[in-house]
Amino acid sequence: MTSTLDEPVPGPQDTREVGVAIIGSGFAGLGMAITLRRRGETDFVVLERAHDVGGTWRDNHYPGAACDVQSNLYSFSFAPNPDWPRSYSEQPEIQAYLQATADRFDVRRHCVFGAEVTAARWDDDARRWDVETTAGRFRARVLVSAAGVLADPRSPDIPGLETFVGTVMHSARWDDGHDLTGERVAVVGTGASAIQIVPAIQPHVGSLAVYQRTPPWIVPRTDHPVSPRVQRLYRLVPGFQRLVRALLYLFREFLVVGLAKDRRFLEPVGRLAEAHLQRQVRDPRLRRALTPDYTIGCKRILISNDYYPAVSAPNAELVTAGIAEVRPHSIVTHDGVERPTDTIVLATGFHVTDLPIAERITGRDGRTLALVWDAGMVTNRGSAVAGFPNLFLLVGPNVGVGHTSMVYMIESQVAYVDDALRTLDAEGLDALETTPEAQEAYRELVAQRSRGTVWLAGGCGSWYLDRHGHNTTLWPDFTFRFRKLTRRLDRENYVGTPAGAPVRTPEVAA
Repeated sequence: MTSTLDEPVPGPQDTREVGVAIIGSGFAGLGMAITLRRRGETDFVVLERAHDVGGTWRDNHYPGAACDVQSNLYSFSFAPNPDWPRSYSEQPEIQAYLQATADRFDVRRHCVFGAEVTAARWDDDARRWDVETTAGRFRARVLVSAAGVLADPRSPDIPGLETFVGTVMHSARWDDGHDLTGERVAVVGTGASAIQIVPAIQPHVGSLAVYQRTPPWIVPRTDHPVSPRVQRLYRLVPGFQRLVRALLYLFREFLVVGLAKDRRFLEPVGRLAEAHLQRQVRDPRLRRALTPDYTIGCKRILISNDYYPAVSAPNAELVTAGIAEVRPHSIVTHDGVERPTDTIVLATGFHVTDLPIAERITGRDGRTLALVWDAGMVTNRGSAVAGFPNLFLLVGPNVGVGHTSMVYMIESQVAYVDDALRTLDAEGLDALETTPEAQEAYRELVAQRSRGTVWLAGGCGSWYLDRHGHNTTLWPDFTFRFRKLTRRLDRENYVGTPAGAPVRTPEVAA
């Protein structure tokens, strides 16, 4: 592949030829781009719809936004940061880290900003991906989707929401110019974003109504500043920071025993959460409303030291009756109570099991990825789909984790995809495609390991499960086992088409 560093961004009628087109510049997209740069590959572009790198950590800049995984683990293994100011980083620090890492490995020059992918179609004759974006057209040998599952906000279907005359904003599309001081604010949702937003805005608003459908399990946040002395030690002895990272990984990995193997190991975590609630909420009625009725871990375990005090504050109210409708100036709940409202904050999550990018990617037979996945998302190792040659997914189905750093899983997948790219070159292939048998075997592996886990048998509904009740989001086992599965390409589960040879589909090969 030849360098494209000096080639112009294509105009409306031009098509730029590239070796690899990567969609998205969050942790996954940058991780893929950096891996290519580190081995000397330059014939690639990163198609980013926004105007800076960062992905989730660029878009989610709501008040209180922070990570619930320690900084030393929630970062690239090849790019440790000795200067993290706290054990758990806040959004601006993570975004700055991603920007600095992109600059350090010189991948920003490969980024095409303002390039939202509107369509990507496989051309079987040319054996290329035709990619249409808001910044022009690209033709790529390989397409890597690193769009992620926390990219597109989900808005709830609430009657009358469109009639509200005040401000409505999703947590992932926060309006920094809107002043909440003294306003009557409604926060819809009590997930990971909500429990950070609520304490951040509660001291400033006039009144705060938190609309809760299901209470989360919350444990203390063991956050603390990182002293200059420790930062110096990290810089002088990088091995010490690697050791801290390894210990954090092992500690968090132990949670899998309770989540996926034997729920009795979750009991100490449950007792910790119960004690945290008892200690911070004195009102018995409010405490009952905040107590989950499902096994801890069924939904993501959240961490916070200030959410409970915030919803207990005199100007705050926990609303559990459920929203019946939104009116131009108020919200009405099913118990008939109408609450005057100035601003509605939707902390209602993302399109996770129905990825919007899947509607824009069309494979060999003219079907979109969304249509192929209508009965449930299925892949080989979360990375490849039969009928979509030379397409690879990062942060795809069953790659999510509820207990540790997503970056660990991303690095595992990047290694797998990079091995596939090397295989294409080494064998002189035009196309590489996984087989239906391989992805069905992988689906059964995931289903088998999901049985009996807290996510399926913990008594809750969550965004981990699709509309069929299947776990298509989480990896249901130890993450080191996922890394072993993705350490290198399982070449026996792929059909390759040599350059110039007739197309060989997996169905023909079977």
